[in-house]
Amino acid sequence: MSLKPDEQDKPSYAYFFGSMGAASAIVFSSLGAAYGTAKSGTGIAAMAVMRPELIMKSIIPVVMAGIIAIYGLVVSVLIAGALADNYTIRKGYIHLAAGLAVGLSGLAAGFAIGIVGDAGVRGTAQQPRLFVGMILILIFAEVLGLYGLIVAIYMYTK
Repeated sequence: MSLKPDEQDKPSYAYFFGSMGAASAIVFSSLGAAYGTAKSGTGIAAMAVMRPELIMKSIIPVVMAGIIAIYGLVVSVLIAGALADNYTIRKGYIHLAAGLAVGLSGLAAGFAIGIVGDAGVRGTAQQPRLFVGMILILIFAEVLGLYGLIVAIYMYTK
């Protein structure tokens, strides 16, 4: 029994690759966001013992880490919505790559935000002039996740 040329392009395992793309987008970006939140949160807790008035000002790294998970959520929902009856193996591969792009870049961004946020809030407690520099470095770390989101959306549209 041979498959028709149209059926060869739509194997049943194509859904696996698309589903793994959706899963890796949310899992890896959430891992990065969780690490960034936890690492920055420990820095805030340590800083708040000596300077409790700076707690709200120091919450910025935690918020920025949370945004990383939203990038993965957006791509994951897009990919999951595209899993339809006419799903091809080409789409499956592209969606896997898109999910990995946003997920792994979100993981890297979350690590960077966590490390910079931890050291930044502790340093800002001792020297308030470090605050602007910390924010700039956090923005550069956040944009790494944004690059992954842009690439993933571009790939998704192919």
